[in-house]
Amino acid sequence: MPGRAFKFGDNISTDHIVPGRLAGLRSNLPELAKHVLEDADPTFASRVKPGDFVVGGSNFGLGSSREHAPIVIKLAGVKAVLAKSFARIFFRNAINVGLPVLVCDTDKINDADSLEVDLAKGTIDDLTNGQHLTFGAIPPVMLRILDEGGLLPYIKKYGGFVLPK
Repeated sequence: MPGRAFKFGDNISTDHIVPGRLAGLRSNLPELAKHVLEDADPTFASRVKPGDFVVGGSNFGLGSSREHAPIVIKLAGVKAVLAKSFARIFFRNAINVGLPVLVCDTDKINDADSLEVDLAKGTIDDLTNGQHLTFGAIPPVMLRILDEGGLLPYIKKYGGFVLPK
């Protein structure tokens, strides 16, 4: 099912995703998700729908290691984050909470484009402009972690970290 692209620029920090002034809401993540990315786009949280995509430029998720940053993106209904590059800690936190983060050429995606993403095949089809993009193959173990909803559900299901055969 296609989702809409919400395009952001380079260097979207964890402060853009979850403003520090809202630190008091960290114990209420659904409420915090109502403010996701508001410092980058004040209308984002009210417009995003389940299955939509966040599209960034380079260095998405830089800054502090706020593990709740990818959680609130996921709680807002975002299906995946696409960017040219990610800060390492954000990338790791996103996978751990079950939010796909895909490295691709986002210059070819425009705001509000309709996208279809196939994680297993490593493809992005932009249904608005006809572009067919690819991203690096996601290792099978990471696909399983994402399928289970994150690292903790994966470990609970399999009783530990089990590599797929």
